[in-house]
Amino acid sequence: MSSKNNSKLIVVESPTKAKTISKFLGSGYKVMSSYGHVRDLPKSKLGVDVENDFEPQYLIPAKAKPNVKALKEEAKKSSEIILAADEDREGEAIAWHIAQILNHEAQNAKRKSGKPKKTAEQSDSSPKIQVPSIKRIVFHEITKSAIESALQNPRSIDMKMVDAQQARRVLDRLVGYELSPFLWKKVMRGLSAGRVQSVAVRLVAEREDEIKKFIPQEYWTISAHLIKTLTGEKFQANLIKEGEKKLEKFDIPDRQNAEKIADNLEGANFSVSEVSKKETRKLPPPPFTTSTLQQEGWKKLRFSAKMTMMIAQQLYEGIEAGGGGLITYMRTDSLNLSEESLKAARETIIKKYGENFSLATPRKFKNKSKGAQEAHEAIRPTDPAKDPESLKAHLTPQQYKLYNLIWRRFIACQMEPAIFDTTTADILAKPLKEDVGDYTFRANGIAQKFAGFLSAYPSKFTENILPALEEKEELKSEKVEPTQHFTEPPPRYTEASLIKALEEYGIGRPSTYAPTLNTIQARNYIEKDDQRRFMPTEIGMKVNEILVKHFPEIVDVKFTADMEEKLDQIAEGGVEWKKIIREFYGPFHSNLEVKYKEVEKENMDQPTDEVCEKCGKPMIIKNGRFGKFMACSGFPDCRNTKKILKTIGVPCPECGQGELVEKKTKKRRMFWGCSRYPECKHATWKDPRKTTDD
Repeated sequence: MSSKNNSKLIVVESPTKAKTISKFLGSGYKVMSSYGHVRDLPKSKLGVDVENDFEPQYLIPAKAKPNVKALKEEAKKSSEIILAADEDREGEAIAWHIAQILNHEAQNAKRKSGKPKKTAEQSDSSPKIQVPSIKRIVFHEITKSAIESALQNPRSIDMKMVDAQQARRVLDRLVGYELSPFLWKKVMRGLSAGRVQSVAVRLVAEREDEIKKFIPQEYWTISAHLIKTLTGEKFQANLIKEGEKKLEKFDIPDRQNAEKIADNLEGANFSVSEVSKKETRKLPPPPFTTSTLQQEGWKKLRFSAKMTMMIAQQLYEGIEAGGGGLITYMRTDSLNLSEESLKAARETIIKKYGENFSLATPRKFKNKSKGAQEAHEAIRPTDPAKDPESLKAHLTPQQYKLYNLIWRRFIACQMEPAIFDTTTADILAKPLKEDVGDYTFRANGIAQKFAGFLSAYPSKFTENILPALEEKEELKSEKVEPTQHFTEPPPRYTEASLIKALEEYGIGRPSTYAPTLNTIQARNYIEKDDQRRFMPTEIGMKVNEILVKHFPEIVDVKFTADMEEKLDQIAEGGVEWKKIIREFYGPFHSNLEVKYKEVEKENMDQPTDEVCEKCGKPMIIKNGRFGKFMACSGFPDCRNTKKILKTIGVPCPECGQGELVEKKTKKRRMFWGCSRYPECKHATWKDPRKTTDD
């Protein structure tokens, strides 16, 4: 007898997601989690048959086997299997892998039964092995209405999206598995290379080169501190013209020229030559995509990209008191918003802020990303009526902060612009010296007239109100002040600016930004300085130098961006995925074979004056995966190693005997501790060389 029942099996990736969805469904459904990927390429070998048209050799990882077994057992008892993995390429691939496993299991069961394959309509009095139908559903949010709608509108697995994900996985495996051993042999063991990660390292390394090569250029500005004669009100204006010549940035190049102008203006008569007033409007930013959420998460909350995505995942999957997911799917590059969400936003705005803050018609945003999924939505709250304060007691502090950011950004994007009154006053200075021409200064004022969207999503704004000025009005000069400036090098990348650069260059996609940043830090290719900005490590610079010289295409920004476009074309059905792999692999593999013969091994060891206390041979400084360390040159006969302590010339404030040295946590975060550890356990996150006055 068949053990079938009428229950339907729904498979999702995470147990939290399964738990949330279960609340919306009746007893006719069983919701289980696959706990992520159920099949992957093997870790111990290439796993791609390069001789057989790059066929991937998938297997079930050991940690996934118990789950897979449970899914198979439940599938045997179910009348229908519904795959509800996430709606992106990764999710589509997970759904396909699950379907492959369950279909394979069903076919094995049929073969074991010894009966020929028959359709469900064919009559057979003997026991039959029935294959449950497999359906695919997708949804943008985990809410009761979204799940019910998805169940009413199932579809088949989108093999174009699956192929795009397979292409990415195979490409990354070919590059990583073949190029990493090259780095092991030519530089040092433990290194890795990646199609996207190596480009990210290159951006950081090249920025560091720019900073080191930068030569500051001097320039000066002149400001006049002026007083309104009748009221005594003070304001400042900056020099913009000398005679009829508009001054550019470097037109006052040094102190001599600046002091000459200041001297010319000694005792000069100042009067208002022109006053213009206008109303300016500032539009709200669009709703969040993955990239902009990660950027703002860093700027406003100081969350790393990894932390932002982890918390967003929690909000998407739902909390106990949330009645479902609190935000829509968090891996998206689309700016689309559903009509229902726009209507709900307007109702919330009117209720919370007032009718004059809401728009007569919804504001729509155009997607900038070439490969943006038009059917997807931006990241928004699933129910705008659930304002952050109403949920605060049920959220962790981090969840609250991120939900607050997402909620406010979404509400703001459907609010009226902020309105400002801006005033520009040109001030004419007539020197007393007869042979010196006139100078023109300019003062700018700005005042907020209507807060608009800033009521929901505040941004930095400095009000600068000028006194009421009229044309030809005479002014008093308190002083004319020259100020020296120097041009500054481009800043090091932050989490936000590096993600922005990757997106602008077209490198990676929403699902790859956070893992890429995490990987290149874990590999010790980049680290954060004391201001939490990215800088390359010595080993990162060396690996980048080798890749740029010998494998330029792998770290070429345009080449990598073009490859992303090809992956998009695969997802759209415009190109066959194995064709892309063939075109890439042939030249790449041939070049690699040549470079194995051409490139000499890099010797990065540095001699020292220190002698090994165990065998008497010289100690050398070596580079390891987690930074530099000191080792005996007699290795492998002597395996003595030491940590390198970098002192900063500051005595330990706790014991007074040791010196403070730079140290790093396992996650590469810098701190300072006593050199006498563990005798003295003093440690601080704050750089001891910086005083409170800095």
